[in-house]
Amino acid sequence: MVGQMIALVSCVMCALPFFIIAKFNKDSREPVSFWSGDTSLKGIVKNVPEYNKEMCAMYGKCGIAFLITGAAFLLGYPIGIILLVFDCTLGIYVVYRVYKKILAKYS
Repeated sequence: MVGQMIALVSCVMCALPFFIIAKFNKDSREPVSFWSGDTSLKGIVKNVPEYNKEMCAMYGKCGIAFLITGAAFLLGYPIGIILLVFDCTLGIYVVYRVYKKILAKYS
């Protein structure tokens, strides 16, 4: 049970930055970047408020995915590990594709 609690806390700590980005960057005047802090987005994004709204929603969904993964560890290690591997592999690819669609929509 201790290992399951450690996994839950670890997943919550992974989710926390996503929720912070989603909460505090929603009303930002500058475009929310994808991972790297890309400053070239200022000249690319045309409708910054709508772009930020969609990006923050995406980051919020990422945080929820990690919370669900943490809760899954309480059900059992195999379920939690499968979801964690999904979050950290295929999940990153899905988020990248969503980001590219958002960027194309507001460029």
